[in-house]
Amino acid sequence: MNYALIAVNVIIFALMYAGSGKSLQKWADIYMLTPAYPFIWQFITYAFLHSSLMHILGNMFFLYLFGNNVNDRLGHIGYLLFYLAGGVFSAIGHILAASFFGASVATPVLGASGAISAVIGAYLVLYPQTLITVVYWLFFIGTIEIPAIYLIIIKMIFFDNIISRSAQNVAYDAHLSGYAFGILAILLLRAVNLLEPDQFDLWSMMRRWKHRNVYQNMAAEGVDPFGGRISKKIEAIEVKTEEQKQAEEKVLSLRQEIMTRIGQGNLASAADLYLELVKENVTQPLPRQSLLDIANQFMSAGKWSDAAAAYEKFMAFYSGCEYSEQVMLMLGIIYGRYLADPKKAMEYLKKAYGKLSDAGQKKMCENEMQRIESQKK
Repeated sequence: MNYALIAVNVIIFALMYAGSGKSLQKWADIYMLTPAYPFIWQFITYAFLHSSLMHILGNMFFLYLFGNNVNDRLGHIGYLLFYLAGGVFSAIGHILAASFFGASVATPVLGASGAISAVIGAYLVLYPQTLITVVYWLFFIGTIEIPAIYLIIIKMIFFDNIISRSAQNVAYDAHLSGYAFGILAILLLRAVNLLEPDQFDLWSMMRRWKHRNVYQNMAAEGVDPFGGRISKKIEAIEVKTEEQKQAEEKVLSLRQEIMTRIGQGNLASAADLYLELVKENVTQPLPRQSLLDIANQFMSAGKWSDAAAAYEKFMAFYSGCEYSEQVMLMLGIIYGRYLADPKKAMEYLKKAYGKLSDAGQKKMCENEMQRIESQKK
């Protein structure tokens, strides 16, 4: 869905300037957001219009950078609705702020920045500890890795939209409204358990901070949370909590190192680290493409059991992706040819056969089912 949104934005941008050089096509005027007298459809359509090549390139870069992982967590339809809602709430925030502060409400507004800010706000909640590589240049060019929570809050929200508000043609309040919507909406979804729990997201971090403070305050007052004075039982709980914290830090370190090595193209090493991660009984999977890359690496290395386990985890979390039928085909081949489980192989092959559209893959699937059937006879 994230790629589809990028494609739609690019296509509409091309149509806006088609045949008119640098001049905006007149038909686009009615689809911009006019804060003084907005039409209902403009709360969505304005977010698919862009004023210049740099405008759309910048927006689509950030949508690509942050959107894919949020898409993975929300699912395709959920992500689309969230993106559109982010655009709507950003527009409302811009209009309310302009009216409250006496700013101009006559200037039309366009651009996906508000909706993308909502996506970035969601990323902050879902992946606060993820390291983002930032390129900088002073007297030389270098890179530095910054946790997402600090980069987004300090640089993108506070500095870019509160401190540096010098540009006259930038809807800063729409950006801030988008960030606020993205952060609060995802926190709410986590609070009511409509999103799959993840021990590394902001909601889980907040709960751990709260629990630690409660125990620390009670221990400081000489009170046993289970009744009576502080006892050895409390000391054991504190040790256990510290062990859990160390385990969580180990898992986070493994996930980050896996993503780094995938980014470096070192899939063999990333796959070895993934096996260490699996031993930690982590329920939350890697991002969709990363998990698929590792499963493919196991497959190419002939590690059939590991490949099957990775592909099955992929299907458990990302079954709605556009190439799930190819994954089912691979699982059918692995179980049929290498793991001696024809029953399981046939289950996957039959599911894949009904969904495959590529003629060559469909033929391969059919041949594999015939081979398994002939062995039964």
